[in-house]
Amino acid sequence: MSLRACSVVLFVTVFGSAPLPAGDKKPYTGAACAAEGDSYFRDEVWAKVGARKCLTCHKPGGDAADSAFVLKDPRKAEGVAQDEALRHNRDAFAKFAATSEKDAKGRSRLLLKPLGKLDHGGGEIITADSTEYRVLNAFVRRVNNPKGAELALDPNARPFFEGVVMLDDARLLRRVTLQLAGRLPTGAELAAVAKDGRHALPAILDAVMKEEAFYLRLREGFNDIFLTAGVDGNPDQSVLSYEHFEKTRLWYQKFDLGHIADEAERRKAGYKLAADYRKSLLEEPMRLVEYVVRNDRPFTEIVTADYIMVSPYSARGYGVFEPLKGQFKNPDDPFEFVPVKLKALVGRSKPENQDSATGYYPHAGLLSTFQYLARYPTTETNRNRLRARMYYQHFLGVDVLELAARVSDAATAQTKFAVPTMQAPECAVCHKTLDPVAGLFQDYWRFAERGVYGKRKGGWFTDMFGPGFEGEGLPASERWRALQWLGERTAKDPRFAVTMTEHVYYVLTGRRALLPPKDIEDPLYPARARAYLTQRKEVERVAAQLAKSGFNLKVAFKEWIASDFYRADGLATVAQDPARRAELDDVGVVRMLTPEQLERKIGAVFGARWGRLEGEIASLYGAIDSKETTDRPADPSGAMGAIQRIMSNDVACKNVARDFARPAKERVLFPGIEPEVVPGASADGDRQIRQAIAHLHRRLLGQDAAVDSGDVSRTFKLFAAVVADAKAAKGVEKREAYGCRQGGALADDPQYTVRAWRAVVTYLLRQPAFLYE
Repeated sequence: MSLRACSVVLFVTVFGSAPLPAGDKKPYTGAACAAEGDSYFRDEVWAKVGARKCLTCHKPGGDAADSAFVLKDPRKAEGVAQDEALRHNRDAFAKFAATSEKDAKGRSRLLLKPLGKLDHGGGEIITADSTEYRVLNAFVRRVNNPKGAELALDPNARPFFEGVVMLDDARLLRRVTLQLAGRLPTGAELAAVAKDGRHALPAILDAVMKEEAFYLRLREGFNDIFLTAGVDGNPDQSVLSYEHFEKTRLWYQKFDLGHIADEAERRKAGYKLAADYRKSLLEEPMRLVEYVVRNDRPFTEIVTADYIMVSPYSARGYGVFEPLKGQFKNPDDPFEFVPVKLKALVGRSKPENQDSATGYYPHAGLLSTFQYLARYPTTETNRNRLRARMYYQHFLGVDVLELAARVSDAATAQTKFAVPTMQAPECAVCHKTLDPVAGLFQDYWRFAERGVYGKRKGGWFTDMFGPGFEGEGLPASERWRALQWLGERTAKDPRFAVTMTEHVYYVLTGRRALLPPKDIEDPLYPARARAYLTQRKEVERVAAQLAKSGFNLKVAFKEWIASDFYRADGLATVAQDPARRAELDDVGVVRMLTPEQLERKIGAVFGARWGRLEGEIASLYGAIDSKETTDRPADPSGAMGAIQRIMSNDVACKNVARDFARPAKERVLFPGIEPEVVPGASADGDRQIRQAIAHLHRRLLGQDAAVDSGDVSRTFKLFAAVVADAKAAKGVEKREAYGCRQGGALADDPQYTVRAWRAVVTYLLRQPAFLYE
């Protein structure tokens, strides 16, 4: 698979976020694919120099917007316009490459300006001995001697996934159902895949994505991204302010529990009431995500929805329970959620009343939820910049901190400029993007546990760029609904579809989408760039399908699952070439199961969860609290290894003897073997043992191993060795261990086979195929 221009041009779209002239936009409906052109400019000049060093200032609205060298950001365009932006940039570079000035001694301006010469306003941005300079020098030679130019890419490059083993259809189905629904495939699903292969998957996925377990996983995955469950303090006080919800937010303190006679039980019920109420408040943002996906609504509603989700408990906190009561199927269920529009906030004093032209709170999906605003609070010095930064990261996939290099001498900037964030070029390059969005949050100026809504006394800061988005100022008449104004523009931005596609990829794989490699001096840079480009091409393809579907997020799940990136299982042979290893370093789904996923997998395989991956043990095993612990660990720690050993011993202990106590046709682990069958007694007995082992490999690990395979033979040796050791020892107990024969389990084990099978199950539970995806 050679890298064609349609994938290469995507490499440049990740850099920068230059504002374009304001104007009405139509919703994004698909990703562009550039036509063939000057690949050296795309892959070398733009990717390594232009997007990194020049675009931050030489763009509309940038510090060098009035110069003769103004570039366009391809990421801010779509369709044919994206190709035209790249051609515009190529022409601008070519013009400077072909011209010189009198004091340049015939040398190109393109080689002098970046060195800080010819009064370059940005000073020295590269050095004469750098790779960037060599790239520009080669481009200048190409422009002035086009016959000598050579293409940078190898048209004979091997297909990217060559040598990568893909999951077979049955294992792919198992991965999907375990991951999205927390269960093993049904017989009907396996039969459909056996008959129609992957063509059967779309219909199966449609059904899977209607199951409650899918929505639980959806909420977990998106909370890992937005972290809204990590609000500080008690949410009935930090989310709902005293100023606006004084009479309703602590409703549970006066709730009548008089029907509970016992005082201790009544007190316990009160604690649970408060805990469920607080939990329901924290769940609201992810319940919005669920509601949008469950009802096949456009996923743009996570930034445009003019409603929030409330439960019977949280509705009481908002003071809207009575008019909503009839909409709940069970008004006593704290975790049933329905959509509602809140009225504009009314404060204890008139100045704290919320401005609203409609009389309603200006909901803007997640952006305006009290939980999102409380999770990313502001301070007097931060001035909503944290909120603006997280907005760009969550909804447009832009890390604002990467837009420009860090300020090397802040003291000098403070001395030289009255307002460094607006006047110092190295500061303004980021703040021109960040501060206007920060200004859109200006009416949510409350700190700590004082809620989120409230205006700043004295008005908004004048030493910041004014409220707006990407070069478009916020009209004064729109201030009361500033976040709705922002959400409308976000939904139409091409970066939104791409970012949501990347979020789905993260939910499915536990990995962030690749970023473009930065170190162009790295010998493996071309390999890492190719890996990024190949993945980026797939991201753009899935994003196009998502947009085409009207932003039905289920489409993104189905497209990713059908892709080679999700189906990849490993390499047929170890890649010896370092460059090839670098290309494939991020291919495949290889991550340790989260505590929640591991519990669900144990429940799916054995019929009952382990039940111990909670609280502190879950934290030790990689759970997040969405507050202080926000990233899932990629590699196991010593504590995790210890928990895995405890889990494997405990789960095997609880399930093996119990399974043997059931009638054979009701068993899930040992339907074709009895404890009386011992190894080495007969050929038929050994065959039965091997078949039972193959069944365990299939059920626990998803491996369709033949009875004479190496995997089955190794497990057979373990089983036989345990039985032989017991037979050779003296005084061995003839019954299963006391702790393992509870709950109706088989107690007698005269041949030690039940305990040997327990050893086998323990061994399999410790395998990476069980503990990892």
